Order: sequence, then C-alpha cells, then structure tokens
Amino acid sequence: MIDIKLIRSDPEKIKAGAKKRNYDADRIVDDILAIDAKRREITANVDAMRAEQNAAGRKIPQIKKEGGDVSELMARMKTLAAEVKENSAKLNEIEEKQKTLLLSLPNMPDEDVAAGGKENNKPLRYFGEKPKFEGFPPKNHVELCESLHLIDYQRGAKLAGAASWVYCGLGARLEWGLLNFFIGEHLRDGYELMLVPHMLNYECGYTAGQFPKFADEVYWIANPTSTEKKFLLPTAETALVNLHRGEILTADELPKKYISYTPCYRREAGSYRSEERGMIRGHQFNKVEMVQYTKPEESDRAFEELVAKAERLVQELGLHYRVSKLAAGDCSFSMARTYDIEVWIPSMGIYKEVSSASNARDYQARRGNVKYRAEDGKPRFVHTLNASGLATSRVFPAIVEQYQNADGSVTVPEVLRKYVGTDVIRP
Repeated sequence: MIDIKLIRSDPEKIKAGAKKRNYDADRIVDDILAIDAKRREITANVDAMRAEQNAAGRKIPQIKKEGGDVSELMARMKTLAAEVKENSAKLNEIEEKQKTLLLSLPNMPDEDVAAGGKENNKPLRYFGEKPKFEGFPPKNHVELCESLHLIDYQRGAKLAGAASWVYCGLGARLEWGLLNFFIGEHLRDGYELMLVPHMLNYECGYTAGQFPKFADEVYWIANPTSTEKKFLLPTAETALVNLHRGEILTADELPKKYISYTPCYRREAGSYRSEERGMIRGHQFNKVEMVQYTKPEESDRAFEELVAKAERLVQELGLHYRVSKLAAGDCSFSMARTYDIEVWIPSMGIYKEVSSASNARDYQARRGNVKYRAEDGKPRFVHTLNASGLATSRVFPAIVEQYQNADGSVTVPEVLRKYVGTDVIRP
C-alpha cells in the first residue's frame, strides 16, 4: 500500500508512476484526495465534539455540587452524543472507501525502471554460450523426458487434467536433487529454512498484495462445516512475508533471511501455446523461495544479493541464461523493481524465467503492518524482498535440452550427480 502522506504531498508523482505501468490512476488518486479531505474534516469535527463532551462532563458534577441547573448542558450532551455517533459512522464508511481505493493502486516503480510493458524489458547480462549440437538434431524436452521415462504426461493428465505431470524414476530423483541442491546452498549462506502451510487465510494474500485485486487467480478451498475459506499458496512468498505480520521487530533482528520449499498452485496455467508445452507452465510446480526483511537503507544491497544467489545456482548447474531488468508494466502489482533470471530453452529458441528477484520496498509491510524499532526508538516499516531460488519446472527442461547427447541420453550436471545416482541418464 502506498503511503497516504506521499499521495497528499505529490499526487502527480503517483499518477506518473502508475502510467509507467500502463495503469491509469488519475481518477483514483483524485478520489483518494477528495475523500481524504472529507475524512480529515469529519475527524476534526468529531474531535471537537468529543472535546466539548469531555469539558461538559467535567462541568456537570461541579454545577450539581453548587446546586445549579444542568438540564441545558445535559440536553447538549445528548445532542453531541448523537452527532458523534452519526459522524463516526460516516467516518468509518469514508475510511473504508479510501482504503479500497488505496488498495487498488499498484506499487510505485523505482525511478530507474523503464516505462511500458514487457517489450521494454532490458537484458543486462548473459552467462555462458548457447549449446551447440553437432551432428544430430536436438530433441525438445517433452520427447526427451518421455523417451528417458523421466516424466509421465499422460498419467499426470489422467490424475489431474491438463498442465499436470508425474515425475518418474530418475526424473523424480533429478527433481528432488534440484530441490536438495538449492536448499543446501541457501542454508550454507545463512538462510533459515521454514516449512510453511500450503493453505493460507485471506490476510496472507492481502498482505502480499495479491488480494483483493487478484483474488480470483488462486485456488480457494471451502470448509463444508463452516464459513471459513482458505486458498492454496501461489508461491511461498505469500506465506513468508506474513511471518511477522502485525509485529515490531528490533533493529538488530534485521535482516531476516528465510527460504521455504513448497509446491506452487496457479490457476492461470494450462495454455496450449507451443512455448508452454510440457512442464513450462503448469497448475502445480515446485519452487524454493527466498525472502528478506530489511531496513530501508539496506534493501538495495539485499536485492543485489538475491539476484546474485539466484544467478549462482543457475551457473553451478552449467546452464546458459540471461538476466533481464523488467519494465514497470511487467513488474507484479506489489513490486517496485524486478530482475528475471531466464534460462535458454533450445527447442523453443527463447529464454524462460526461472527466478524473479523483486523489491517491494515498504508496500507489503504497510499492508501487513510489519515494522522495526529504529535507533531513535520510533517504529518504521521494514522493506520486503523475494526471489525464486529456484523454480524447477523450467530448470528441469533446460537441463534436459542443454545437456542432451546424440544418442538420446542426457548428461547430469555435476552438482546433481550425488542425488540422481548417475552421471548420464540413458534411454
């Protein structure tokens, strides 16, 4: 959520930031300011009436003690009570309207983030060379996974419908090896492993910035014996940024560095476009997520750390990839800046994202009321950051395609061999 003080002081900056995202917020900002002026007017009136009530409340006993008539003052007290109640109701209503409008504003993109959509994303750097396949036509990952009995797509669809799959044999070991490798690297770097619930309450989606705007993009679970509803997490970030919701941390507790492994559940998956075949986009996939809580002055450094950590994992797997800086319109609703780490998928001739590293600044912390006590003793909002470390459903195809051999086998990246139990997966 954007600070109302910033909207009051520089509404044009808020409007311009939204336009960078291709989002027209002019009317919303104007409405927020109009409501805010009315809210402050009503608040001042209520405060004045309550002050008058308090003053009258102190006078009445004294007048009675002196034998005076308090009937006129009592009548005024009754009138004030009715007016306070009426204005308080108006205030609650107007505050709710203002809150709804504030929630509809996306985060402000950082100043150096380009305007526009994904067409304005900018590749920053590349690692390694695109693999060359001498003397044989390379296969796509679907063919390879089926011929090597790594993935069973047909039985996955039988169990759960389109955009679902089953890891088999060495494929299951390769997937589990990736997760173990990622977690081991993060633990070595001092991150705390958290195993979080997969079914979350509404407040988690609200704090993360996914609700109310994107509430229809998750899987909801209704309890048949009560009115309680929960949703399946779309990413572990949704849980991790809520760990300290409503808390005031001490300055020396920061930064907080967490990782979590979870499946991720996405409703929007399941396209039949050629670039999303196989495992590229599914309704459920595995991911290790990194989240940091930091002081504001430390969040830029934390962002670079997260990007470097995600890059290092892809480098240790020996995969060709690039890092892209996303334009404002391609950053998610809650994020001020995002870098994508994208692996090369040879059969598609494109790069696909395996990690998004993002800085939400204080946007999520304001929603979740997550603060720390600064050196001056005042509570201030933390900054929250996240990055995939990594999502496996695109790393797996990249490994299979980039490491394929002429005989249809796939060489296992060296860092994964102890988990898979072999150097080469053969037909």
